[in-house]
Parts: sequence; structure tokens; C-alpha cells
Amino acid sequence: MKEWKGKLGEKEYIVRKLKPDHMDSILRLQHIVLQTMENDNFLSPLTKEEYEYSIAHNLMIGAFVDNKLIAFRALALPPVDDDHLGIDIGLSSEKLGKVVYQEITNVHPDYRGFGMQKKLGVIIMEILDASTYTHVCATVAPFNIPSLKDKLSQGMVIGALKKKYGGMLRYVFYKKIHVNRASGEKLLEIPMDAIEKQQQVIADGWIGTAIFQKENKWYVNYEEKGTYI
Repeated sequence: MKEWKGKLGEKEYIVRKLKPDHMDSILRLQHIVLQTMENDNFLSPLTKEEYEYSIAHNLMIGAFVDNKLIAFRALALPPVDDDHLGIDIGLSSEKLGKVVYQEITNVHPDYRGFGMQKKLGVIIMEILDASTYTHVCATVAPFNIPSLKDKLSQGMVIGALKKKYGGMLRYVFYKKIHVNRASGEKLLEIPMDAIEKQQQVIADGWIGTAIFQKENKWYVNYEEKGTYI
């Protein structure tokens, strides 16, 4: 089995694909993360059954320090239904079966600040680059800055902004896995709290490609989407 190695300060970590016998560690880590979150609206926890499904399809990786699970990242194969994120970004129905979701990332509080979420994201994208999937999608809450930066660092873009999961506002991110995106010539800077304005420019054919802070206020950069879908 392939492994990825690196260092977190003085400690070495090993990343490998997770197996069913890691389930107790996964659920334990998720519980710890949920207990330490300042805003529990930022994270939608998964069930044991959802984790089992991801593991069964080789879509979940974990980082270990001294054989202890300290972080994990999961992908998921979504059902093709009316809630599919591919529909939100404008994919045709025949393409939905080739979409995979970036489902969830958990990092133990003791190991935050080392960029572990980003490190696991790089590995996930490496796995996807070798797959037959055509798109990867994800959702992130506005003002969840670490997760927004994480998705953008992977080359994902904002393709929708709408209520999901029973009414929680979410950016819908996507990336064409085997295609390089050309940057748009025009750029719009829109405050992150200007929800309706962002929804309008997205409907007009723009995608969010970056975030930045100016005078203690967060903004989203939007570019023309063109044919990137």
C-alpha cells in the first residue's frame, strides 16, 4: 500500500488509505474535533455508515503520528438526486455520475497550525488525478476562512452560493480534475457578506477564484467562467 511521509515539527507522520479497522479512531477524532469547534455550523459530521462507504471505495486517507490517527480527509460518491452539487454548478445529468465530493477533513487540535489540512488535500488531488472522475465538488460556509483557503489552494472555484443541508448557507466549490483553468481577464471584488450580490454574479456566469482581507473585511474575487464547467 502506498504511503506518504512528512514532518510536523519534530514528529514524523505517515499518510495512508484508511481501512474498516480504523473506524473507532475516526469516530473518536471526529468527536474531539466537534467538541473544540468555536462554530459548529462550519462542520457537518458524518455517520459511521457514511465513513464505511468512503472506506469501501478507497476514498479516505488518514495521517498517523506514532500509530495514532491525528487527521483524516474523506471523499464520497454522492447519489444522483435533486441535491447533487453537480446540479448546483450547472453540470448536465449525464455528467453527474463522474462527480466525487470532498466530504470532510478533521485535524486533532494538538496538530493544528502545521497545514495538515492542506497536506492531505494535496494527496487527495494526487489520487483524483489518477482516477476516472471528471469533477470534484465541495461545500464551505461563508467566513470559514481556513476551509475556503484550503479549497482555493487546490484550484477549486466557487460555482454556487445557496442553502444546503437543511437551510445552511454554503459556497459550492468545484474543479475539473483533468483540465487546467485559464484565468479570466475581468475581475470583480465583492464583500463576502454581500450574499445576494454574489449570487447574482454567479448566475451571470462568474466564478469565485480567491479571497482576501482588506481593512478587516473579507472579499471574494470573481472571474468570468467562460467554458470552465
